[in-house]
Amino acid sequence: MKILIMALLLLMPNLAFAAGGIEAITIAGDGKSYSVTLQILAVMTVLTVLPSLLVMMTSFTRIIIVFSILRQAMGTPQTPSNQILLGLALFLTFFIMSPVFERANDEALQPYLNDHISADIAITKAILPFREFMLRQTRSDDLDMFARISGAEPINDSSEVPLSLLLPAFVTSELKTAFQIGFMIFIPFLIIDMVVASVLMSMGMMMLSPLIISLPFKLMLFVLVDGWALIMETLAASFFI
Repeated sequence: MKILIMALLLLMPNLAFAAGGIEAITIAGDGKSYSVTLQILAVMTVLTVLPSLLVMMTSFTRIIIVFSILRQAMGTPQTPSNQILLGLALFLTFFIMSPVFERANDEALQPYLNDHISADIAITKAILPFREFMLRQTRSDDLDMFARISGAEPINDSSEVPLSLLLPAFVTSELKTAFQIGFMIFIPFLIIDMVVASVLMSMGMMMLSPLIISLPFKLMLFVLVDGWALIMETLAASFFI
């Protein structure tokens, strides 16, 4: 619920805090009018934007790409299922982003709910921790590229970076980092596939698929090194370095 309210602060300030309403239906018998306020309409609109907000402004993109590459490297394209990978990525995202959510809640959401600050100030304070998180994970080369494409002035201070430049630069940097981690994960499994294929070729068993033989070895290696714990630890640590 707190995340939904923060999303309202970030995305729909003008509609979410409008005081007026629009007439929805009038009952002729008693003359009463029932209205749907703009605030409810704003909530329904924000619900459709939340998935994009989760992907673009959090660690979700890097995590889900690494999990997908890991599944392909192991040779099990359907295991774990998409639902399991999405669930793992979602909960790991909440773990990594919890300091950001807590800061936005303490500095923006709670003061606004207690009528200590106005909506404009709450929006500014809520955006700030997300900006700092994205700036830490964004490469300067990507920021410079989008600034050059948009024709903006050279950025001298990180506080001057607008969200219109920061968001695409952040997503681009996350894609690069995710594929770099995925490449390092892919190498051990690729070596096992090459060794198994070489052994089968030397034995003259060319009709037997190397994937069938290498799969148990890859699974055994992944279990012996406690692969899931290592992947989770590496992904989480990559955001705190």
